[in-house]
Amino acid sequence: MEEGLLTKAEQPRRLAEEVKKTCYIALPMVVVTVSQNLLRVASMSMVGHLGEVQLAGTAVATCLTNVTGFSLLFGMACALETLCGQAYGAKQYKRIGTYTYGAMICLLFICFPISLLWIYIDQILIFLGQDPLISAEARKFSVWLIPTLFPYAILQLIIRYLQSQSLIFPMLWSSVIVLMFHVPICWGLVFHLGLGTAGAAIAIGTSYTFNVIILGLYLYRSKACEKTRITCSGDVIPSIKEFLRLAVPSTIMICLEWWSYEIVVLLSGLLPNPQLETSVLSICITVSTLHYYIPYSFGAAASTRISNELGAGNPEAAKTALLAVSALGVVEVIIATATLFSSRSILGYAFGNERELVDYVKDIVPLLCFTIFADTIQNVLSGVARGSGWQDIGAYVNLGSYYLAGIPMALVMGFVLQLKGKGLWGGLIIGSNVQCVLLTLVTCFTNWEKQATKARERIFEKTGIDDAE
Repeated sequence: MEEGLLTKAEQPRRLAEEVKKTCYIALPMVVVTVSQNLLRVASMSMVGHLGEVQLAGTAVATCLTNVTGFSLLFGMACALETLCGQAYGAKQYKRIGTYTYGAMICLLFICFPISLLWIYIDQILIFLGQDPLISAEARKFSVWLIPTLFPYAILQLIIRYLQSQSLIFPMLWSSVIVLMFHVPICWGLVFHLGLGTAGAAIAIGTSYTFNVIILGLYLYRSKACEKTRITCSGDVIPSIKEFLRLAVPSTIMICLEWWSYEIVVLLSGLLPNPQLETSVLSICITVSTLHYYIPYSFGAAASTRISNELGAGNPEAAKTALLAVSALGVVEVIIATATLFSSRSILGYAFGNERELVDYVKDIVPLLCFTIFADTIQNVLSGVARGSGWQDIGAYVNLGSYYLAGIPMALVMGFVLQLKGKGLWGGLIIGSNVQCVLLTLVTCFTNWEKQATKARERIFEKTGIDDAE
């Protein structure tokens, strides 16, 4: 543990140092996460210029594949932020590779039932009351997206593996290279070869695979990964059990939030003029998701710094990391909301040329700004949860916020008060604000000394290694 508390004179200096460390992780991670998300945004944007039905079908498919596939894999991968981050702080380097290998086995196994579900996605949508024409287009996109699952799963785990060691720049360069590769490939498949929505899905899978290859080569050739290299060992079965113990609540925590947004998109298909309502709310989700990954990067920095310091037994340093990333979040949200609001008149043109669509997007942007504000707060605090290992509490918070407050209010405002798409989105804003309040309370009452003790116990309980080693 740290020797005593910092003096008042030392605290500003320590905070300034922590801001630098946080920026070293957070700013490159912004490029990484946004670049990777832009793969799907670019594909959706190109599909939008094929027609309203294609855009609506792709939007609904994106919604349902997120709910039933990508959110599950993303949520499970987040468990490595706790395990690998705390193992790195405790200098148990071999366990980082072992945890990652066990996680790969789990996630690749999960991909198979997800693939089977996506084959019948049109029948699910029709059962939920969606338009048959949109459902058929959604199935076409989803089936061609199945090969994307496997590289996506591996990529998410490699990202957490590297992130826990603050090896951010290899991910930065690979993500930028892949995005530059993706745009012309997607354009060629969608328009030049005339594959339409299928071409967009193929381009996404190809780009994720390319990213995995680049990072895989770095992982097995770089000296920086020599001590933590991912290999099969006799400890893989215990590591899978340890991974699943955190992966299940981590997945619930992530999925409950993601699913609430996707449920709203599906509900929009039941409104009058479903093609317009679905398209606009899908654009809102696309934009909010694009921003989401910026504060998510700050949360990733918080998760990395806090997990490293808790694993090393330094609770005071963990609290300083929280203060540093919170300050960065305040600056980011001011810039993001001001930029979005000032561009509200032209935002819709990025997804289509119909005047009705563009005007609707302009009207809903002020609500979108409130969402962005809440996203920044909850992303930082969710990163604290992942770094500390209290994902189970986060799961309960998200359940209450979105399913006892957000979704019911969305139904009332959208259908009872007949505010349509704006009402549905307003309900989500209420849910996200409740989430922010609850996560703030949990964080304020966190006993950091106890969290540091639990982190050390988690890392050393099965190895019998003394802390002094």
